[in-house]
Amino acid sequence: MSDSPQSEAAAPAAPQSPPDKAPPAGPVAANRAGPAASPPGAPPAKAAPPQPVRAPAPRARPRRRHWGLLISMILMVIAPVAVAAWYLFTQAEDQYASTLGFSVRKEDTGSAVEILGGITDLTGGSSTNDTDILFEYIQSPNMVRAVMQEVDLVAAYTRASDPVFSLGEDTRIEAMSDYWTRMVQVYFDRSNHLIEIRVKAFTPQDAHAIALAIRKESDRTINALSAVAREDATRYARAELDRALERLKASRAALTEFRTRNQIVDPEADIRGRMGLLNTLQGELANALIELDLLRQNSRNDDPRIVQADRRVEVIRQRISEERARFSSEGDANEEREAYSQLIGQYEALAVDQKFAEEAYVATLAAYDVAVADGQRQSRYLATYIEPELAETPLFPRRWSILMTLLGALATTWTVLTMVYYSLRDRR
Repeated sequence: MSDSPQSEAAAPAAPQSPPDKAPPAGPVAANRAGPAASPPGAPPAKAAPPQPVRAPAPRARPRRRHWGLLISMILMVIAPVAVAAWYLFTQAEDQYASTLGFSVRKEDTGSAVEILGGITDLTGGSSTNDTDILFEYIQSPNMVRAVMQEVDLVAAYTRASDPVFSLGEDTRIEAMSDYWTRMVQVYFDRSNHLIEIRVKAFTPQDAHAIALAIRKESDRTINALSAVAREDATRYARAELDRALERLKASRAALTEFRTRNQIVDPEADIRGRMGLLNTLQGELANALIELDLLRQNSRNDDPRIVQADRRVEVIRQRISEERARFSSEGDANEEREAYSQLIGQYEALAVDQKFAEEAYVATLAAYDVAVADGQRQSRYLATYIEPELAETPLFPRRWSILMTLLGALATTWTVLTMVYYSLRDRR
């Protein structure tokens, strides 16, 4: 019979696929291929049951969370950007800029000896510390106060129609200083020590006036720094000069008091005169002794001339003794005048003090002159390389840059918050 098991076993096997083509995998492919061929002598394999086919997914429809994301994007991104665009293009006042650039220079021409020697450097050198000081001073409240004396900053920076970019109602110095840093931008090139200032205002005249006031105050500050530097350079030299002068005055006063007390102008000249007198007396004594000897040889002992000669010799000797007594500490006890040797010692000490004081005064005076010359040669000045001019085109506020920056910041914030929300929602 055709449907017997023997006939089924004797039936030829189904042709197999070529080896270079792999049979399709999966239950669907197995159903399409039919029951797998069993090896000879094995019972036939059962066919796998057919798999049900799922229906296609329905069309996506917006849900509540989608409307929430759209509304949040409108509130957080689109609405703020629209409001900012309306304000920037309808309410914000145009701002004009005036640019000022300068550097602090120090003129150091060298001394006269260096100029004659040909080793001087006539170019002005840059003063690093002064430039740093001026950079900080321009941004300080002191500069704001100084500029307010030249320009009415409250009137220049107050606009009722633009409360965002104008000064506002708070006109205290702290608020003015904060607003000053917004409208006056200072750029400092530390490699070349150049300062560039951009002054913004609502009219070109106000911007130009504020820039000129800043340059004027900067010039005054540099002159003050130069005066302080000169004062520092000459302070110690002047103090030494004053001390040397006082010492010289004291030594001269002591010498004058000594001369007045002893009624001697120059003890050295006086002693030279007294020594000359003593030498003369000694010569007279020698002549008198010679005459006395001659008289004794040629006359009798009771000759009146011999008595007169003896008396003359005695008077000369007494006079010599008195003159010699002036040069020693031995003298009349009742005499209030000091011994002449002590007077000479005191005079020499006073003379030495006066000479030393004079030399010290000359040296300190020369040092003071050198210090003054150095202070004058190291003068500082403001070298302006960009003069402030009246602006013709308003460059600020940069409306499109502000809008793009605001849009990017709000969009980034909204995206991050959305991702955080979905991350927390998926963790539930």
